[in-house]
Amino acid sequence: MKYGFYLPTRGPVATPAALTDFAQAGERLGFTSTMIADHVVFPVKIDSAYPYTVDGAFPGHGDQLEQLTLATYVAAKTERLRLVTSVMILPHRNPVLTAKMLATLDFLSNGRLTLGVGVGWMREEFEALDAAPFDDRGAVSNEYLEIFKKLWTEDAPSHAGKFYRFEALHCEPHPVQKPHPPIWIGGHSRPALRRTAKYGDGWHPVGAVDAAPLLPDDFKAKMDELYRLTEAEGRDPTKLEISLKAPVYDRNAGTRADGERRYFTGTDEQIAEDIELYRGLGVGEMVFDFRAQTLNACIERMQACAEGVMRLVN
Repeated sequence: MKYGFYLPTRGPVATPAALTDFAQAGERLGFTSTMIADHVVFPVKIDSAYPYTVDGAFPGHGDQLEQLTLATYVAAKTERLRLVTSVMILPHRNPVLTAKMLATLDFLSNGRLTLGVGVGWMREEFEALDAAPFDDRGAVSNEYLEIFKKLWTEDAPSHAGKFYRFEALHCEPHPVQKPHPPIWIGGHSRPALRRTAKYGDGWHPVGAVDAAPLLPDDFKAKMDELYRLTEAEGRDPTKLEISLKAPVYDRNAGTRADGERRYFTGTDEQIAEDIELYRGLGVGEMVFDFRAQTLNACIERMQACAEGVMRLVN
């Protein structure tokens, strides 16, 4: 089993020194990857419903470091840690410029980029960025993934799509990873599963929160559907990486809405049993959230997981 952790993008631990210490601690403790979130701006008034809270309220407060700049900073401060955009909102950025920035990040990090992607949920942010139409975000995202792959693998690609076009051009150096950095698709809706089946190297959903619990039976059903869709695309579903984000990691046992213990909370042994259960359903990497209000608290939570849970589940 591999393990990842969320990197702070705002708040008291999102400073150069603290981010460096946190990322290096994760690398030292044996974590494989760090997750870096993506928002560019926060409109003062947000009516769009956030999909990962029960009431739809977004927990952000308007301050956040830019994703790719932060990933590049962390790349320079670490040696082995994989840098996961978790997730990049594809329609927010120009696809050619973004492909170039991602290829550069992969090149400068010696092939440590994993591109986690999503289609976005906040209409107001799309409008503030003058991005592609919010209602077309799924189709736009698919086309942008096709553009990325062309720019990363072809010598003189061109593109004539519904939402973007360009004549033959050179976009080098290509990424270090071949044929390109792994692409993980976020979300667990049917369109997200279809996108994973067609374009993805991995599936990267959020689970274990009341708004999106992904309990074992539901997770298994999603995996079965993903396998069917991937096979229908003529691809081998067993080659997909499955990375589950479980942001509620807590050594104090929590309860779900139905009164049962929330998965990935409680004793080290209980959390280890949960990980083994989901590993049996296909998960190859667990991502936990150790973020707190101080750097010391972040590292203490991370170290407790590494010395407890991770030693129980190899």
